Amino acid sequence: MMISGWNSRYNEILKEFKYNKRKDMESAILLESMIKNQNQIKKIKQLINNQIVVVIGSGPSLSYAIPKLKQIKKTITIVADSALKKVVENGIKPDIVVTDLDGDEMTLKKIGKTNVVFVVHAHGDNISKLDFVGNFKNYLGSTQTKPFGKIQNFGGFTDGDRAVFLASYFNAKKIILFGMDFGNRIGKFSYTKPSERKIKLKKLRKGKYLLEWLSTKTKSELFTTSQPLSGFKKIPYRNLDIIIT
Repeated sequence: MMISGWNSRYNEILKEFKYNKRKDMESAILLESMIKNQNQIKKIKQLINNQIVVVIGSGPSLSYAIPKLKQIKKTITIVADSALKKVVENGIKPDIVVTDLDGDEMTLKKIGKTNVVFVVHAHGDNISKLDFVGNFKNYLGSTQTKPFGKIQNFGGFTDGDRAVFLASYFNAKKIILFGMDFGNRIGKFSYTKPSERKIKLKKLRKGKYLLEWLSTKTKSELFTTSQPLSGFKKIPYRNLDIIIT
């Protein structure tokens, strides 16, 4: 079941970004045909339900967050794929990776054969990349459109905010954001081309809007170590030990 009110948010996205709903559906249908194992949804539920979940994005503050992330134990870690390379290089093991397949391919392949679960998002612009899921041992599919068959809709737009929606969907006890800045600077780990800067900032603004909307609906406690977000408690690194209990 989709989060209540998502259809209105999706229609806003289609209008603002001039996306094609039919192509979104075509991508989702293709991905659905590739999914053989339907047990991953149960695995993700077991990982997240009533747990403390850390969500890692690739914003400018990620560099500062890495040393603290190395020290954190006994949490579930969800990583947006643009942050995955940096996270893995620093010995931080994700439990779940949220991806639309535009992250570092070598890192995705490396992690793909482990027990990490990938939440692969299908949309109109990544149809040609969907064959890449053959590199993943464990994955499930998501869409922005109406869910069907083996395709889920947890809500969210970019990999980072979709990760937060995912954690909320499966009733995380607490969700703590790292490297999720949503400001006017683009993190160097996102590998955004200069020509894509304008659209990237627009997507970040939309992601922020969606997370603030989610904060009015979720039952999870929300925290951020990054830039302030309405509905999220801003916490300094030194207070994390209090939150992660």
